[in-house]
Amino acid sequence: MPERDGPGEKQNFSSSHPKRKSRWGRKSTYKCHCCGRELPFCWNCPCGFQICDECLKENMWGISNGPTWVCPDCGRVRMF
Repeated sequence: MPERDGPGEKQNFSSSHPKRKSRWGRKSTYKCHCCGRELPFCWNCPCGFQICDECLKENMWGISNGPTWVCPDCGRVRMF
């Protein structure tokens, strides 16, 4: 069966096809807005605010109210 390159047809990608940046479009490193360290994981908000787990634990009294945390930049309520 001949291969077709029409719209809606699946294409076989060769080794020259560029790989994805990362799985699910996630960033590979994050930068905490509180301590300034670059880490492989930070809690983040769609507005761009990022906080590492250590800084979040230090500021838990002002940011969290149980299973959620509130972004100090935009005020959105985010789930853990």
